[in-house]
Amino acid sequence: MTSKVDFKKEIDAYRAKSGQFSIVDVPDLQYLMIDGHGDPNTSPAFTQATEALYPLAYRLKFASKQTLGRDYTVMPLEGLWWADDMDTFTASRDKSRWDWTLMIMTPDWIDQDMLTNATAQISVKARPRRLDEVRLGWLAEGRCVQTLHVGPYDNEADVLARMHHEFVPDNGLRMVGKHHEIYLSDARKVAPERLRTILRQPVSASVTVE
Repeated sequence: MTSKVDFKKEIDAYRAKSGQFSIVDVPDLQYLMIDGHGDPNTSPAFTQATEALYPLAYRLKFASKQTLGRDYTVMPLEGLWWADDMDTFTASRDKSRWDWTLMIMTPDWIDQDMLTNATAQISVKARPRRLDEVRLGWLAEGRCVQTLHVGPYDNEADVLARMHHEFVPDNGLRMVGKHHEIYLSDARKVAPERLRTILRQPVSASVTVE
């Protein structure tokens, strides 16, 4: 019987506590990725991106179990978010100006050939519009600050403001890379006040010029 790996339990970076900022070292990880721009609440591209990611994630999981004898739990949806002015995340919350990459973490034994085969096997009749835009990619974040946010996505601004403007500089760090969110809850099934989201920001040591 094939044992099933749950990477949420295997990788420390998928754990965080509400009301507490922690500094973690995130290993290099492979993801299914797809890019887009605009307000996730109104952009058709955002909906189409999720509709492309999930069928591939599950098709690859089944292929891994059947052909390699390696089973695993499909990981939660994640997103990288950025904008020319990062204050759009903590002040104006002007989502129309946001760029994003949606992702689902995928084991390192999944390769391009498996992705190509999985893409081809998904029914032409029900083929997601953006399926061919999904790629395999690696993300190297390294040292990060993160916390668990419980509640609606639109209530993240105060938490991010404290992270960006208090915890990060107070600990001799500076922000690098892109804001990262890990959606531990399914927004289609969980009430907004109970949503659990890991908020992550890559950082590096501040450079002091004397």
